[in-house]
Amino acid sequence: MNEVVVHPDAETLAEAAAARLVTRIVDAQQARGVASVVLTGGRTGIDVLARLRKSPAHRAVDWSAVDVFWGDERFLPDGDGERNETQARQALLDHVELDPDRVHPMPSADGRFGGDPEVAAAHYAEVLGALAGANEDTPVPRFDVVMLGVGEEGHTASLFPDTSYVRDTAHSVVGVRQCPKPPPERISLTLPAVRAASEVWLMTTGAGKAEAVARALSGADPVEIPAAGARGRNRTLWLLDREAAGL
Repeated sequence: MNEVVVHPDAETLAEAAAARLVTRIVDAQQARGVASVVLTGGRTGIDVLARLRKSPAHRAVDWSAVDVFWGDERFLPDGDGERNETQARQALLDHVELDPDRVHPMPSADGRFGGDPEVAAAHYAEVLGALAGANEDTPVPRFDVVMLGVGEEGHTASLFPDTSYVRDTAHSVVGVRQCPKPPPERISLTLPAVRAASEVWLMTTGAGKAEAVARALSGADPVEIPAAGARGRNRTLWLLDREAAGL
């Protein structure tokens, strides 16, 4: 069941999502001692992290007991300003006391995988599988929250409509080539990996997203609107501004 929360504007959405994220992390830590979060990039995803850094509420989190992952990444050199990891570090991660061993960025294009996004994706899948453990029923950890954006054509993570990647059920992570948006090479979780999460939050703003949001919430085929296939085990939450919710 999709839950929809509509905020008056993008700024209010980001502020509210930051507060919501603190609550979710604290609840998970109280229940299990640790929390597991999958970050997203884009304007809204990074704005949420920046607002979280500025909020006194972030002190309620034991950041040393937070596992950090990414839902997708631009396959660019380490430290490139367009990488989701770089932007997330600048917005929040470099300003809180994380355990470096609990931060799991997707590989960079200048790393040890020779600029091959498929090999890099396979490595990230191995990392997730090792952290999931032998007793899990999924090849990835049971993330507490996966945060995602939604594109104007309905893509989420780096899964675009009518591609082999959005159809992929055999892998948890894929190397993406010929992406319709630059840069053309990326790494992305697949929809089955996203669905391992307890909660999935789809956050998007602007009138340009309204049609994709409406189609996703109306039960569109995920091959046509990938965001329609992003669901959590326990909760699927759409966080929208008034414009994105316009249809």
